Amino acid sequence: MDDAYPVQTPAVETVEQDGLERLMALKSGDAFVVADGWGDMRGGADGLFDNDTRMLSRLIMTVGGQRPSRLSSGVSQDNVFFTCHSTNRPLPPMGKRSTPGGVLHIERRRFVWDRRLFEKITIANHGVEEVWMPLAFDFAADFADIFEVRGTARAKRGKAEPPRHDGRRVTFRYTGLDDVERMSCLAFSEPPARLTGSRAEFMFSLGPNGRMHLYVECGIDSCEAPDEARWRVAALQARLAMRAKRRRGASVRGPRSPRFNDFLEQSRADVALLTTDLPTGPYPYAGVPWFSTPFGRDGIITAWQMLWLDPSLARGVLTYLASREATEVSAFMDSAPGKIMHETRGGEMSALGEVPFGLYYGGVDTTCLFIALAGAYCRRTGDQDLIRALWPNLVAAAGWMTDYGDFNGDGLISYQRGADTGLSNQGWKDSEDSIFHLDGRFPKGPIALLEVQGYAYAAWQAMADLAELIGQAGADSYRVKAERTRQLVEDRFWMEDEGFYAIALDGDGEQCRSIGSNAGHLLFTGLPSAERARRVTRRMLSSEFRSGWGVRTLAKGQSRFNPMSYHNGSVWPHDTAMAAAGMARYGERRAVAMLLGEINAAAAHFNLRLPELFCGFERQTGEPPIAYPVACLPQAWAAGSVFLMLQASLGLSIDACTGVVEVDRPMLPPGIDRLNVTNLEVGGGVMDLNFQRLDGHVVVMPRDRDERISVRVLG
Repeated sequence: MDDAYPVQTPAVETVEQDGLERLMALKSGDAFVVADGWGDMRGGADGLFDNDTRMLSRLIMTVGGQRPSRLSSGVSQDNVFFTCHSTNRPLPPMGKRSTPGGVLHIERRRFVWDRRLFEKITIANHGVEEVWMPLAFDFAADFADIFEVRGTARAKRGKAEPPRHDGRRVTFRYTGLDDVERMSCLAFSEPPARLTGSRAEFMFSLGPNGRMHLYVECGIDSCEAPDEARWRVAALQARLAMRAKRRRGASVRGPRSPRFNDFLEQSRADVALLTTDLPTGPYPYAGVPWFSTPFGRDGIITAWQMLWLDPSLARGVLTYLASREATEVSAFMDSAPGKIMHETRGGEMSALGEVPFGLYYGGVDTTCLFIALAGAYCRRTGDQDLIRALWPNLVAAAGWMTDYGDFNGDGLISYQRGADTGLSNQGWKDSEDSIFHLDGRFPKGPIALLEVQGYAYAAWQAMADLAELIGQAGADSYRVKAERTRQLVEDRFWMEDEGFYAIALDGDGEQCRSIGSNAGHLLFTGLPSAERARRVTRRMLSSEFRSGWGVRTLAKGQSRFNPMSYHNGSVWPHDTAMAAAGMARYGERRAVAMLLGEINAAAAHFNLRLPELFCGFERQTGEPPIAYPVACLPQAWAAGSVFLMLQASLGLSIDACTGVVEVDRPMLPPGIDRLNVTNLEVGGGVMDLNFQRLDGHVVVMPRDRDERISVRVLG
């Protein structure tokens, strides 16, 4: 994911003695919870958030004054439930009796639904004597803005009222500097023996083989008393909603590889978890915890990754972004008419303008990607009605490319932030040190990024194709612009001595001659000549780029190479996937399947959930990839990466306008001998595709094909 605010250090707390603790996340709509492996929130990077505000910053459970001894914990594969199993440590003596450790089984189970946290604590006594068990919760609500949690200091905050408690619930209120009152309520199914504004204490008695349940809820309004019935109804609704999102579109499975199937299931579940059903349709939020909000670039690329399986995401993304298209020039917002949104935020700091991200347009590539996705969506679905509805937005976006995106008037899309509060770099590699000259110098603006010119090329082509399809004028002029963009890139970015493209041109037109993965995105758009694409592919598959776990963002040996950095040598799964799909566009299959195998192997070391990024150290036999400490997990375009790579490996393309599914020299990743794609919808018809490795080759067998669909197999 892109870092939405420059030079910030997330307030991540090191949480447990073993040093291996990781935060676990659940999400529903605009609410999400992040907690440690015990389910505790400790006021660091964790908490219960709603609309970019932390509604519960602390919730720590103790048994007998101590944290239980954890047995196991995790999130269910469908991403609905978090469960922690633990047992008691020795309990304080009660009279002449004391309870040893390991007698009580403590299950802590939670989910998020309808802007509310639901939790159920079940405790069972496996001892032979009665147990008196002190149970306590420490809690707080700081109503911190998401940017505060990430480390942005504020000179002044609003006013928090003292917590109010009555019997079995505590209510927190805060009035922000934006004059908005925010509240949250924490409630228990049983009245505590002692309740204050920050602590609830219970004393339970459990006989031999006894069992008890305590229900806890926290929401954004005054809450009813939790109970089993409320838990059951909400849990069923949450599970059914997630199931419906996971089952949208076609499915893909490899029946003889349980681990690979689990990887596919987890990735699909992560995309579903991050997808919020907005009034405009489904939209994949970028990632938890820092980016649980609509981002333009991330939403577009995730939708593109999933397009062959589930076009509804692309429809939702296009419709939402069209509704937020800029209509005015604003330096603070980095906006101009026709520009597509970079991100939107709902917190207090955004509302006050302390940060510009309430509605921010500082992404130089998003507008081009928006148009290009519209073209890809129409080819995939044949949905001309949506294109006609969006045509004014598409024309306005193309107008931005010409009138504002071409900063220097040289035919290239470039950027320079309008205000110091905005992002200094406005491509997907948007950290401050990600774009530089060969000697490490930072370039002067305006900066023209390599991959953005590829997106512009794809956008002009899409405009030409769509104009012809729906009978609008201008197709020829759009094709001329596409060809001009192609020529400019080939003439000005190509470095013959390196056999590669420069990552950017600075404000003086000088090449930034660093060797980066940006060229993989250029391949994805189909801009380079076949010969240059071959040379770029060869170099990107060399040890300069390949870590053994994917493709690095920057080649080894470059002046700012650092495998532990955010953008200068790390591995981003979506970046590897874009490069792989680009290579496949020029006929490369074997290497694409190999890269897919590497990403699959990396996922196995991250509990089958690909993080936003991980370190770019070289793969060592018997050792796992090295994690990046504050990567988003889950993250939308990381989760979608496997599906784009699968499509590229299979050589699969779909043209619903003609009703043709084309399969060009398919390959399967190492260790996968069969793959089934089911319920693939094309132009109103449905079919299945079975891929199988036979005698060293991969063959495809259409099944249950609707007569309206033609299958063309090449190679």
